[in-house]
Amino acid sequence: MSVLRASKAAVLAAALAAGPADAASELVREELRATTADGVGIRVREVQPRAGAAGEPIILVHGARVPGIASFDLDVPGGSLAADLAERLGRAVFVLDARGYGGSDRPAAMDRPATESRPLARGHEVVRDIDAVARIAAERTGSDTVALVGWATGGMWSAWYAALWPERVGRLVVLNALYGGADRHPTLGPGSPVADPDHPDRLSPKVGGYTLNTEAALFPSWDRTIPAEDKASWRDPAVAEAYARTALASDAASETREPPAFRAPAGATEDSFLQAGGRRLFDAGSITAPVLLVRSEHDFWSRPEDMAAFVHDAVRSQGVRSVTLPGATHYAHLDRPERGRDALIAEIVAFLGPETDQ
Repeated sequence: MSVLRASKAAVLAAALAAGPADAASELVREELRATTADGVGIRVREVQPRAGAAGEPIILVHGARVPGIASFDLDVPGGSLAADLAERLGRAVFVLDARGYGGSDRPAAMDRPATESRPLARGHEVVRDIDAVARIAAERTGSDTVALVGWATGGMWSAWYAALWPERVGRLVVLNALYGGADRHPTLGPGSPVADPDHPDRLSPKVGGYTLNTEAALFPSWDRTIPAEDKASWRDPAVAEAYARTALASDAASETREPPAFRAPAGATEDSFLQAGGRRLFDAGSITAPVLLVRSEHDFWSRPEDMAAFVHDAVRSQGVRSVTLPGATHYAHLDRPERGRDALIAEIVAFLGPETDQ
């Protein structure tokens, strides 16, 4: 594993992209790069207080389609979970792009038609990416352990990592993630449109190595689960615009397509398909860290059975807290403060903070 500092120009560009919020919040951002045990380059952004950070570093792990910066560090008020946690906890926060996403190395197959490869960047590979970032965080902060915060498929990946390397994870937050708690899912898994008609418990072979995602494709699931006719009453339009803009900008080839579209590996789809069908890809019983499980009331992805199964299995954890956010959507960290965002951040800060009694 190696760490490469970005050039001064790249750091300046990142600072400019972050915008004036940096000056107000007294945060600094630095672009880093790591190399995994299997030789994959991983893009990492560090966000920390200008006065310096102390305590266990935090790693934010994105989900299946949208990479790290678009998920966790948007350049608009209310759009940066990374900034909120760095500021409120005084910690260094690391935002990664998993392999095949954003600024990280992409498999060569992603430069060919998607139909020519099987789903890329499976979970057993992404845990190597998390490990590379965990080692950076330990090196830069002097901490022996990290705190992981994973959203959706990122929650599954984070818990998977915590099960494989329990000694390296001090605390774990899992937000709206699957865990094989039931064998039926409303939109995924056996019997869903992406199932193989000949083998319903398998993903269709027609699902290729990656997907192309337009701006329009980012919002239907979000819109459907907002329990209000006026979506702007739940989601700030400025956050939505920044989310789409930053997601598209994560792929340099987006503008070569009509309409513009960014690539995302489909390995997360296959992993999630299996979890949705009741197959557990890792054992929560190997996790020793305290765990915060959070599920939004209006989440379309995770199920109450996933939380229950995780709690049942996590017998070696130092403690599991399960929370349901009333009225919140799958995108709680990007919704308006009063629509679940403040409640989510309060739960995470209380759990990760030094006063937490585990």
